[in-house]
Amino acid sequence: MSGLRPAAETAVRQCLNLTEGESCAIVTDDEREPIGEALYEVASEVTDDAAIVRYPPGETHGGEPPEPVAAAMAGADVVLAPTTKSLSHTRARTEANDAGARVATLPGISEAVFTTGLDADYEAIAEACVAVREQVAEAAEIRVTTERGTDVTFGIGDREFLSDTGIVHEPGEMSNLPAGEVFVSPETADGRYVVDGTMRPHGLLEAGQELTFEVEDGLVTHISDDEIRATVEAAAEEVGDDAYNLAELGIGTNVAVTELVGSVLLDEKAGGTVHVAIGDDAGIGGDVDAPIHLDGIIRSPTVYADGVEVELPRVD
Repeated sequence: MSGLRPAAETAVRQCLNLTEGESCAIVTDDEREPIGEALYEVASEVTDDAAIVRYPPGETHGGEPPEPVAAAMAGADVVLAPTTKSLSHTRARTEANDAGARVATLPGISEAVFTTGLDADYEAIAEACVAVREQVAEAAEIRVTTERGTDVTFGIGDREFLSDTGIVHEPGEMSNLPAGEVFVSPETADGRYVVDGTMRPHGLLEAGQELTFEVEDGLVTHISDDEIRATVEAAAEEVGDDAYNLAELGIGTNVAVTELVGSVLLDEKAGGTVHVAIGDDAGIGGDVDAPIHLDGIIRSPTVYADGVEVELPRVD
């Protein structure tokens, strides 16, 4: 556990700013227990009101945790959730924030990503988020293109761009850890995007491997990959067309992530990348409630806000 301690210190003390007298819930599962225990060890040194809650890994990203877990989240001042399946886009996380909790989710976190991904200057990440957000905040339309065939336009409408800085110091705030992105749930989208970075269940794509998605009126109408298509079709049996919702456009702002490693959690934060997600967006400012949220990372994009190229944070 000693090798996990520096990252746990950063998460608990710097990112969440846990203080004496606050309550803290560490939510983890059977496959992420060492990370959960490292966070609990640090948290319990800060406050006497710390608890760790462990449950079997969920079946899908965005699936709701058991009710006792949701209750622990809603009852805490601070929540850290290193889990196999993401709790970011769940009602449990939203309700915890609504109750005033500061929440950091660490979906799919591995010990390697935990120790390396939290070795970053989070104040610099926050500044990069501000710089990107200033360029896109007032745009009605965002267009993303790449040399590999991505050409997709997002209608922002009344939706607001949000920032994931890793600095979670105010009641009701939420972030992923590792952090670093500016993102929005667009009202609509049209075009094609080609994932050539990382996407579940494949992890890091091989050189030349591409996953193609066609989008019309805010719904994904074609998925080139059989496994991803099957996942979305299974979700559609439960929620219909909402499973095909174009849920998110995200811009990575963490230049400390110098190369993609196959972890969506880390790779979607890489400076100079874009990620696009399918499925649930209710947790990020949208209105679609779906049991999936599938992010695909796109390398070397060009981004335009109302026709003006956006200056993206790039790895030197």
